Amino acid sequence: MLVVKRDGSEVAFNQQKIIDAICAAMNSTKKKVDSELAQKIADKVTRKISKFEKVDIEHIQDEVQSALMNSRRKDAAEAYIGYREVRTLKRRERSSLDKKVLGLLELTNEEVLKENSNKDGATIPTQRDLLAGIMAKDFAQTYMIPKRVVEAHNSGDLHFHDQDYSPYFPIYNCMLIDLKGMLENGFKLGNAQIETPKSITTATAITAQIIAQVASHIYGGNTINEIDKILAPYVLESFKKHYRKGLEWLYMLEPGEIDELDISWENEELHNKYPRCLDYAKKLTEKETYDAFQSLEYEINTLVSANGQTPFSTFGFGRGLSWAERQIQIAILKNRIRGLGRDGKTAIFPKLIFAMEDGVNLRPEDPNYDIKQLALKCSTLRMYPDIISVPKVKEITGSFKFPMGCRSFLGVYEENGEELHDGRFNMGVVTVNLPRLAVKAGGSEENFYRLLDELLEVCKEGLMYRIERLTGVKAKVAPILYMEGAAGSRLQPEDTIDHLLTNGRASISLGYIGIHETMMALYGTCLFDDPELRKKGLQIVEHLSKKAEQWKNETGYGFSLYSTPAESLCYRFCKLDEEKFGVIAGVTDKGYYTNSFHLDVNKKVTPFEKIEFEKDYPRYANGGFITYCEFDSLVNNPEALEAVWDYAYERVPYFGTNTPTDKCLECGFEGEFEATNSGFECPNCGNGNPKTSSVIRRCCGYLSEPSQRPFNAGKQKEVLSRVKHM
Repeated sequence: MLVVKRDGSEVAFNQQKIIDAICAAMNSTKKKVDSELAQKIADKVTRKISKFEKVDIEHIQDEVQSALMNSRRKDAAEAYIGYREVRTLKRRERSSLDKKVLGLLELTNEEVLKENSNKDGATIPTQRDLLAGIMAKDFAQTYMIPKRVVEAHNSGDLHFHDQDYSPYFPIYNCMLIDLKGMLENGFKLGNAQIETPKSITTATAITAQIIAQVASHIYGGNTINEIDKILAPYVLESFKKHYRKGLEWLYMLEPGEIDELDISWENEELHNKYPRCLDYAKKLTEKETYDAFQSLEYEINTLVSANGQTPFSTFGFGRGLSWAERQIQIAILKNRIRGLGRDGKTAIFPKLIFAMEDGVNLRPEDPNYDIKQLALKCSTLRMYPDIISVPKVKEITGSFKFPMGCRSFLGVYEENGEELHDGRFNMGVVTVNLPRLAVKAGGSEENFYRLLDELLEVCKEGLMYRIERLTGVKAKVAPILYMEGAAGSRLQPEDTIDHLLTNGRASISLGYIGIHETMMALYGTCLFDDPELRKKGLQIVEHLSKKAEQWKNETGYGFSLYSTPAESLCYRFCKLDEEKFGVIAGVTDKGYYTNSFHLDVNKKVTPFEKIEFEKDYPRYANGGFITYCEFDSLVNNPEALEAVWDYAYERVPYFGTNTPTDKCLECGFEGEFEATNSGFECPNCGNGNPKTSSVIRRCCGYLSEPSQRPFNAGKQKEVLSRVKHM
């Protein structure tokens, strides 16, 4: 007879184990052990189960428990029941799922608590989300995601991102919100029917609510694409409102008389007739615009979405030339310069991206050059805005648009003969662990590409499954996205969203990590130091890009190559590879892998050298990219930052500058805190208290405040390794 254990394995039946268990239960009662009774019960249980070829361990224990309860030793039965319960609890504690849950409840599981630096794992809303995520991941891996994708993910060959949300729910990653369509056409939010706003104050208030709702229905970032152009009409509505008041108060006109006038920004005849009204209305509108965007910034930074985090929102702006568009740009930058609250802390969200374009704001003779100067000042003080090169983005992605959230870019897509950007989204990411493949290849390029192609087929299976989970989804599951216009559509509840997924309208991304470590594993040399290795690094990314293009042509879906912004993944992959392959110099010995195509963070080069090194990668990884450099404080030297911006403008599509913006609220120090293995400390007074300090660092493509929400161990080691690009 065979006994089936709890893990499914089978062993031969052994009656002595029953006797030993009964005797142990008797012994625990502090009374005499009755060996004769133990033997009789064991014989009785054996006779009852002997008719089976296989018997479950739980069945045997139930029979022992029942026999003890009917014997003269009910005290031993109670002890046996207690023993079973304790063993059950201990088995559960040893299980992977239970360890994660207990680690969350006891705040000891760093992998769960520090997976996302935009989540405060110590708060109840976030813990609730993390707990649901643990359960969702377990269910998804057990019953949903294809088996070989799960195996490759758990082993560390690839990473199927965001399993706590997708595929458990049919939701997608990041998007460009169609704010323009929603404001112009109205929409329903909760129990309220929202009409077109009549002022910039109302427009920004509604924008905050839209961002909050969208963030609760997706799991990635959201972007307002060209927010200055979208909200400019509502600045003009406020201008008209203030102009009417000026006519009433300054010129004593009656409401009926005012109604007959054409009040518009362009009506110079009116302004000449009522000159005081123009200045009056301009000043009040400028003040209202500033206040409106101050409120919007506070709203975003105090909101918590349904997934327990501040909505990851991005504002793209800079191309607008009209007075109203300029006022929005100025308001955004001046509010960020001012900072949040009494202490003027640096805002983390929204992420700001400033579009640079020759003839608009690049040179002193350009009409918005003054706003570029304001953007430079803001960047030296608050690290944002990042910049985007209009011509380079057009060259690399086929059309101009801002990234979705952190760095994800959409390709070209047309509807009715016109380019469409707003309302589009990314369906998700699967990232390949390139350094692991290089280690497995043992220095052989041929082996590396063979292993890579084998793994890419598994990646494709995972990505196609992401698409499958969205296929057939009905609009009613996310009304704000599909019925009220955020995703650029006004569908009926029972309509499917399938047409929003195809023909490149939405993107689906193959990600990669660790080009630097891949080169070290294959060739033992940093690719920066060898021109031939630089070509080989590019060849790997080109190979991945061609594979994504092949899948796009085969399926009709918008596959693209994405330079993964690995936050927890830079640690996870490296940790798994160190466990499997040991400590490998230049590969697993640092505690982290380098993000995507970036130069190793401890390589001492000038910003111009770093830009030159990274400039060729985005043309292959056109589904997502960013280049950034580390600097000392540039508050007193904005000219130096402008020189770097201008250099980047000609060479890379998307660029960020990391400058010290830390602040000690105990001694007043402003500058750069010292990074340690456990956190950050004020160099002036040694303060490391998160309640009285503000530390801002670029986590990946976006900023984080690790003084409040600490990085994982790998990301902290990466921060410690960063050097300035001088």
